[in-house]
Amino acid sequence: MREYEIYTLKNGIRVIHNRVSTTKIVHCGIMLDIGSRDENANNQGIAHFWEHMAFKGTRKRKAFHILNRLESLGGELNAFTDKEKILFYASVRDEYFERAVELLTDITFDSVFPDTQIEKERNVILEEMSMYHDDPEDSLQDEFDGVVFAGHSLGMNILGTEKTVGSFKRKDFRAFVKEHLDTRRIVFSCVGNISMEQVIRLAERYLGAIPASASKKKRIRFADYKPRQVVLQRPVKQARCALGRTAYSFSDDKRSPFYMLSSILGGSGMNSRLNLALREKHGYVYSIGAQYVPFTDTGLFVISFGTEPSQMKKGIALVKQELKRLRDEPLGIKQLASSKEQILGQIAMAEENNISFMIMMAKNLLDQGRVTSLEEIFDRVKATSALKLQELANEMFDERKLSCLIMEPIR
Repeated sequence: MREYEIYTLKNGIRVIHNRVSTTKIVHCGIMLDIGSRDENANNQGIAHFWEHMAFKGTRKRKAFHILNRLESLGGELNAFTDKEKILFYASVRDEYFERAVELLTDITFDSVFPDTQIEKERNVILEEMSMYHDDPEDSLQDEFDGVVFAGHSLGMNILGTEKTVGSFKRKDFRAFVKEHLDTRRIVFSCVGNISMEQVIRLAERYLGAIPASASKKKRIRFADYKPRQVVLQRPVKQARCALGRTAYSFSDDKRSPFYMLSSILGGSGMNSRLNLALREKHGYVYSIGAQYVPFTDTGLFVISFGTEPSQMKKGIALVKQELKRLRDEPLGIKQLASSKEQILGQIAMAEENNISFMIMMAKNLLDQGRVTSLEEIFDRVKATSALKLQELANEMFDERKLSCLIMEPIR
């Protein structure tokens, strides 16, 4: 079992640390409970743009000095934005831990958003959007978000639109940060061979100097899901399909068994039911998967695959056949035991990744106020019955409640 310690600074920022004595590398990051769902139609994409701009200049550093600060020592500096979180993180040898903490604090809280850099990065993001449009797998997922979460910020593209990205000025970034920054909803997470005393000392020195702030913004819950069937024509050769619906939130007790059910149906293993049915048996697809993504107040379940346009109807029919099997037939004793062992192994291997564990700790602390232990997850998996999985399949895989997006070649 991984042990971790938590400390809260006076400004409300929480610090969580897991000491690992067998590594020379420290992974650390500052996670903010701000994401693309906190935007609106007029500033769509600003959270992601802010993430980019954090590397483009602070009061004491220019862009080159930020990028060179850790990489010149063999370290890495990175960031990401998703629907609900922004994370700035670094990986360095443990002797450079203080340098990483100071730099992360600087780019997170002291960006100056230089006008010249805004224009340069605007072009970079527009190029990123073009790459996204050229990748049908990425664009299918984002288009499907818009189908399921129609009319809500969860359905908006994280990158924004050409119009919104083209409109942002320095004042827009400052206004967005001021409106949403809440030090009570920020976590500094760390994994490495560093004592908690040292982590606290450096957190107090750098993060403790950040003024306390509280945001009054409240997230709008999504509560108006209606199944939709959408066909889009795109300049692609292969037809693609996304089939799914809303799912359980991060705090829902059904989250763990539904993750297990999703894995049985279309997880990463080559022996998933969808892979066996559509690829191994019929050769309709190169790859197919089922993904379950929980959010704080809802979730998303989606099955996605690509195939020849002439085989799309057959492919969808086979997917629905597998969903029906899970609704109608409970797993046998051997099937259930084998599925549990496979998922337990996948979870255990995922926990071995220190950078993933650092991210998981921060997210868990923000979303549920604690970190779910490996033992607790194992217990949930082991306690899941075949009857429970069948009940979830009947609740979630009702064809009448599924949305479908088909992306087909232009005729």
